[in-house]
Amino acid sequence: MERSRPLARRPLVTLLTVAALAASGMTALSSAARAADADLARNGGFESGLDGWTCTAGTTVTSPVRSGTSALKATPAGADNARCTQTVTVNPDSQYTLTGHVRGTYVHLGASGTGTTDVSTWAQSAPDWQRLTTTFRTGPSTTRVTIYTHGWYGTGAYHADDISLTGPGGETGQPPAPPAGLTAGSVTSSSVALSWSPVPGATGYAVYRDGTKVRTVTGTSTTVTGLAPSTAYAFQVAAVNDAGESARSATVTATTAGQPDGGGADLPAHALVGYLHASFANGSGYTRLADVPDSWDVIDLAFGEPTSVTSGDIRFERCPVTECPNVESDAEFKAAIEAKQAAGKKVLISIGGQNGQVQLTTTAARDKFVSSVSAIIDEYGLDGLDIDFEGHSLSLNADDTDFKNPRTPAIVNLISALKTLKARYGDDFVLTMAPETFFVQLGYQYYGTGKWGGQDPRAGAYLPVIHALRDDLTLLHVQDYNSGPIMGLDDQYHSMGGADFHIAMTDMLLTGFPVAGDAGNVFPPLRPDQVAIGMPASTNAGNGYVSPAEVNKALNCLTEKTDCGSYATHGTWPALRGLMTWSINWDRYSNWEFQKNFDAYFG
Repeated sequence: MERSRPLARRPLVTLLTVAALAASGMTALSSAARAADADLARNGGFESGLDGWTCTAGTTVTSPVRSGTSALKATPAGADNARCTQTVTVNPDSQYTLTGHVRGTYVHLGASGTGTTDVSTWAQSAPDWQRLTTTFRTGPSTTRVTIYTHGWYGTGAYHADDISLTGPGGETGQPPAPPAGLTAGSVTSSSVALSWSPVPGATGYAVYRDGTKVRTVTGTSTTVTGLAPSTAYAFQVAAVNDAGESARSATVTATTAGQPDGGGADLPAHALVGYLHASFANGSGYTRLADVPDSWDVIDLAFGEPTSVTSGDIRFERCPVTECPNVESDAEFKAAIEAKQAAGKKVLISIGGQNGQVQLTTTAARDKFVSSVSAIIDEYGLDGLDIDFEGHSLSLNADDTDFKNPRTPAIVNLISALKTLKARYGDDFVLTMAPETFFVQLGYQYYGTGKWGGQDPRAGAYLPVIHALRDDLTLLHVQDYNSGPIMGLDDQYHSMGGADFHIAMTDMLLTGFPVAGDAGNVFPPLRPDQVAIGMPASTNAGNGYVSPAEVNKALNCLTEKTDCGSYATHGTWPALRGLMTWSINWDRYSNWEFQKNFDAYFG
């Protein structure tokens, strides 16, 4: 207690008098001292979600919790320590105690902006709830401090609960007035742009969609994404300051645009996609295009490859007779393409593959890519293009940190080239992509070299291409094979070998996810009709093969929310387009196991 030190310098009679009074008055004095203090932390038990907190990579969970029904769970990444902060109004020149309970490794609790010495404390290892506490005194003019908790880079998830800041409460004032002038701007099939007038005294704004808070921003505009096509939404905005949230604004209603078909409107509701070894043979043997069964709805001719990595000059050379003795003639091949198309199938040229590195580092390479790919499409009368860039074809420059606004020439030029091809051939042009998980879902944790450098520049590098072309994209079928463990939206690592991997990876595409743990930079979900799951056809085709029973479990979970195992999906998507496999040749080698299971499942 603050009064204890001066007593040591008082006369003995005074001390005896105080001691005598203590028996009758100490309880009252302590109660009065406690009554002068208050817990100033808002929603310190996380019972109201993240209300009051700003987190780079946090969410609330119902287990484990220390008290109540919720706690914070935050997962650091390689370039992010999953920091959660709250700014609190305090009194100048006053004493405060910051307390919280944490679980995990290297969990920190602290306060900054104190006006004196900023403080922090941490737990090196807390397998169960551990109490952290620290104290500080505010400076003579300090009226606001920031309290925070965070983990450490790449060390796994931590939990926090029951965070309190005890001390004299500052003057919080009144919440701001509600915003005026809320207006809906540009509208797409999956987003609505909003803007409103600034409110004096507001430090931020809460955006509501159909009565549910969907985001908090500091400016007076935002774009709400992840919406369904041809759907009406009601939006409101509230102004926020230290005293709380204003009443909500008047409601504005906006209807999203109709669903773009991306050239895939005439695909069946559930499609089977496969790669046909058209330019080479391997252990699976050569399969003539005319011998591909009618079950295959999209046939990707593998592969068109560049004359050099950076030339942009793509060539499609059919398998020579010396390598493929049963190869058909050019005339027979073109006739088979026409026959497949007459039966309603799509035949595409796939560019890249394992050996076909393509880097459009210059505008000249971009233009050569467009002209050479067009020449292949025109010669064979193909329906479109599949982008199967692997290896080092796509990587991000160190200054390229926002997937919505890419700066790397190879990525900017690829986007430009694909948009040019789409415009040249029109709405019926089929555009598909087959990236590896490293280039897509890994972007949930890492994006390019990261804020501090040192990360693999290829991490998440497909995201800007997918995002820029999402309204032109017919199908995205990520290769859920030949992959290392990938963290899902449950902040757990998922590995190949069962339905769980396909469920978690596909859920990320259909739910959307913050890129590199940045809650303010979310990759929006794709439409389910744009997504097919990529799987190897057999154990010979690639690592990550799963049995037909596991394939069906993944489909059941994603389309019906059954057979999900331990992973909880964020929705149910009966319109999921279907499956892709590497490859038709390997499936034939395995007596058409993959195709037969698809036919049996979807009828």
